[in-house]
Amino acid sequence: MIYRFRVILDNDTEDDVFRDLEIRETDTMEDLHNIITQSFGFDGMEMASFYISDDEWNQGEEIAMFDMSEAGNEVKMMSTTIIKDIVHEASPKLIYVYDFLSMWTFYVELAEIVEEAQGTDYPNLMFVHGQIPDEAPDKTFEADEDDFNEFDDDLDIDDYESLDFDENWN
Repeated sequence: MIYRFRVILDNDTEDDVFRDLEIRETDTMEDLHNIITQSFGFDGMEMASFYISDDEWNQGEEIAMFDMSEAGNEVKMMSTTIIKDIVHEASPKLIYVYDFLSMWTFYVELAEIVEEAQGTDYPNLMFVHGQIPDEAPDKTFEADEDDFNEFDDDLDIDDYESLDFDENWN
């Protein structure tokens, strides 16, 4: 079977930049990495990783280009991981990060699964939309705000009578 992916650049502009790709389900994640880098005009020489994602695009398990893990921490490798073992109809989304210094980030989504077409070479670049910018879009890393105030403890420091030494001793 052939997997059709839409690969969208994560950017803050109104210009959409994406590529539609076809690849065999039995190809490796490294093959998918190669067609993505080629379709966006990268040389493919920088570090990259895929991350399994949920419906809200939360980053999950890593599929790395090279094993940089500590002993005991097993990481899936692109070169030995088959696409259909990671991506399927129940789990169709990946995050792809290319060049960890520039942080080119892409949303990769399985659009459909089709029969192999006779006379078509795979992987196949089906459609190109938009031009990739000269530099990677800036990333803003924000934590969830939860209105925490370390001084909000309902104690009146001027009311010495209500301060029990034993009760408030740290």
